[in-house]
Amino acid sequence: MRIAIDVRRMYEFGLATYIRNVVRTLGRLDSNNEYFIVGAASRFEQLGELPENFHFLPLQNPEASFGNYLEMHKVINANEVDLIHVPHTFWRPLITRAPFVITVHDLLDYMYRARTNNVAQRAMHSYFTRSVMHRAARIFAVSNFTKRDVARLFNLEPEKIEVVYNALDDSFLRGHSTPEEQAMIRGRYQVDSPFLLYAGRISPHKNVARIIEAFSALKGELAKEGAFPDLKLIVIGDEVSKNPDIRRAVIRSGVQHDVRFLGYVSIDVLRIFFDMAKVFVFPSLYEGFGLPPLEAMAHGTPVVASNTSALPEVVGNAAMMVNPENVFEISRALMRVLTDQSLRERMKAAGLEQAQRFSWDASVRRMIELYEQVVAENKRR
Repeated sequence: MRIAIDVRRMYEFGLATYIRNVVRTLGRLDSNNEYFIVGAASRFEQLGELPENFHFLPLQNPEASFGNYLEMHKVINANEVDLIHVPHTFWRPLITRAPFVITVHDLLDYMYRARTNNVAQRAMHSYFTRSVMHRAARIFAVSNFTKRDVARLFNLEPEKIEVVYNALDDSFLRGHSTPEEQAMIRGRYQVDSPFLLYAGRISPHKNVARIIEAFSALKGELAKEGAFPDLKLIVIGDEVSKNPDIRRAVIRSGVQHDVRFLGYVSIDVLRIFFDMAKVFVFPSLYEGFGLPPLEAMAHGTPVVASNTSALPEVVGNAAMMVNPENVFEISRALMRVLTDQSLRERMKAAGLEQAQRFSWDASVRRMIELYEQVVAENKRR
């Protein structure tokens, strides 16, 4: 088979992680088929060294331009591919006879808050996404939760949608950080107190304001017990300056001296923070999959997470599940996980086991099977 993979949009952190792991795993597992990696040349270096059956096809036009849209089709048609894998829902191959598969990571624009309040733009976006879904030969959903929502929202047969799970980046499978690495973090980031950790985007559906409110309530309860007087909350993610509501929540909750916003950090730094955190807290309102809790579990960190969307499917019985809209339930869960050592040990063991249930090798092998099915069906037609 000759398979094209669209690697544009690798400027988005989560999507870049997905594409990088899929392509690298294909390179390790599949020496029989030919792969054509299509996108801006600047994206290719993220993929590293690949075997001889992988070919890089750079595009010259800016990614968001109409010229890029036409160039993408031209490059794909010139190389006579049998199948196109589009790892998102933002591009629909039209000027080609090759079938395509798409990956749906979440339906955030439809299930929680649309990125735009413009009714016409939302309607157009919905129309084109529906068209992409119906024209795709297969849809890869990253969880059963996402599969159900895709089928319901876009009126699709469930048989067309395959669950192909995400898994951990190799960076989180290298074992625990060393004492020297943790000392480096303490010095560079001035982290000298025990802390709770949140890592992810800072946007409304991530529920960071309620984390801050729950942390404030937790500090009050801990003060009554005389425990963890210097406990901090560290938030790793977007620049908080873009989210003034979060700053207001900190001031309103009276925890200005106990909440740290570190912005973006590299994966190699993040894995050390996971090792050092007392609890990882992730009460997101909506997740199509939800990798950060799994990343924390891989480092033996107890997790408090939402009982909604795909998170119960991802964390299984290894996390403390909470109603993400109930601040005091989040606070009580944090208190229990923080102070009950036997519970912490059980959660650590269960978390490590749960993280091992998701494998890029297993997911990519399933992708290859589905590629073969789609190409065979297209040839029969």
